[in-house]
Amino acid sequence: MSQAAPVWLVVLLALLAANLPFISQRFMLVYRLSTAKHLALRLLELVLWYFVVGAVALALEHQLGQIAPQGGEFYAITGTLFVTFAFPGFVLRYLLKLR
Repeated sequence: MSQAAPVWLVVLLALLAANLPFISQRFMLVYRLSTAKHLALRLLELVLWYFVVGAVALALEHQLGQIAPQGGEFYAITGTLFVTFAFPGFVLRYLLKLR
């Protein structure tokens, strides 16, 4: 596997995972809720998906070789990128009134 393939895999996985809280009515795609999900629960799920994608990325990086050290700037940038990836799902859920 080339070095570019895992990068694109993580980017596509992050794009999918960032939109899952706004598309699915289940919590983390597993637990069916008795009431509709509120924005706070969707944001909590977004944070949890961020850590899941981060764990997958860390595992792929470990498989390719030595893990590079990350500082606070890395997490600020990836967190912002993850929230930016979530924008289409947020727009579909809250800004567009689909009938």
